[in-house]
Amino acid sequence: MSSDPSASREKRLGKQLADLFSGYDGPEFSIRLWNGWQWDYGSDGGVCTLVINAPDALASLAAGADEITLGEAFVRKELDVGGDLFSAFGIAEYLMGRPRGLRQKAFQSILANALSLRRWFKHGAKHSKARDLASISYHYNLPVAFYRPWLGEALGYSCAYFRSADDSLDSAQEQKFDLICRKLRLKRNERFLDVGCGWGSLVLHAACRYGTQAHGITLSREQADVANQRIRDAGLADSCTIEHRDYRHCEELRGSFDKIASIGMFEHVGLPNLPIYFATVHGLLKPGGTLLNHGIARSQSAPSPKHSFIDRYVFPDGRLVTITEAINAAEGAGFEVRDVENLREHYELTLRKWVEGLQKNQAVLLNLVPEATYRIWLLYTAGSAAAFQSGRIAIHQVLLSRLDRGRSRMPLVREDWYANRAKGNNKPTSAAHQPLVKPC
Repeated sequence: MSSDPSASREKRLGKQLADLFSGYDGPEFSIRLWNGWQWDYGSDGGVCTLVINAPDALASLAAGADEITLGEAFVRKELDVGGDLFSAFGIAEYLMGRPRGLRQKAFQSILANALSLRRWFKHGAKHSKARDLASISYHYNLPVAFYRPWLGEALGYSCAYFRSADDSLDSAQEQKFDLICRKLRLKRNERFLDVGCGWGSLVLHAACRYGTQAHGITLSREQADVANQRIRDAGLADSCTIEHRDYRHCEELRGSFDKIASIGMFEHVGLPNLPIYFATVHGLLKPGGTLLNHGIARSQSAPSPKHSFIDRYVFPDGRLVTITEAINAAEGAGFEVRDVENLREHYELTLRKWVEGLQKNQAVLLNLVPEATYRIWLLYTAGSAAAFQSGRIAIHQVLLSRLDRGRSRMPLVREDWYANRAKGNNKPTSAAHQPLVKPC
């Protein structure tokens, strides 16, 4: 009696995949092809299923694809993930770390057995850099209506601050704004500048909660328009202003500000321009003034990729530096470093909340943007959470002082940053943090 040829073929495919993942020690998972064939790593179904919907995706894997081509395949739904999206990044990282020859042999075997070689070569030729992705818009061209469902009412597009992993996203963002204000020790009537102010959330918080004269600048005209409308709605036009302006074009404001914050902005500056960035912000401060720089940095041991999916589709020309490079540039511009805090775990929690919001509000968001744009954001946020979890990147709040003839004008201790901050109590109480002048 002859054996079943399909069973024999499936057995060979399973062996190739078993060889490919022989050194993998992560959670169990499955791989499912477009024709319904499935291979399971483990016996309990696994935490996720890598769904390969088109031969092009396998051709990319066989050819040794990088994160750009794999990301593009995800955006086009040639690759998809069922179950826990975050787990897929560990699997992909392991797979891309395997020797190309072994990976190529395994996936070419799958292709050869699942369809004719002639069809594989036809589809493989289509997977090139010339494929049209013109319909995908960069993040900064999107309306605020796209962001609000998953960023929350706080509209905080940066790492939140969690007192507990159970905190809501809005609460954690408000706690982040307040921590920044406390570290800067904002006082009533001080002039405060937010460089890269987004939709104005920190500017509003500083003016409303601490009575500052708060000013924000952003390169996004849409963000500036939304921020100014929020200021008018809050009745704070007498103490808040927002401009569509480049921080490098503020010559008439030199020496004007008591305190400055830069939140999630300096990632766009790049290593060659860091000296200019810190020198410019240093010049905007009064002597004795303080800067809080809140930004992402890569680990010293993590390579800086020349080409990445995020660089192409999310943050064009963004380059992460190390915290050492950032501090060296700040000190070179004349700043004194007063405090450095790593909030890496907080950003992972933030990103997981964003992914949850994106998935929960998928139907609403797809009425606002093309599905490709939605999938770019889903991949970016989930992949970033995985990067923070692994320690490849981190987020640092660096407190910097422009000395006044050697004086920092700072107290000897920092208890006031955290004093009287039981959960639910966010009102300034110390002498350094004056009571509100308007209800918020």
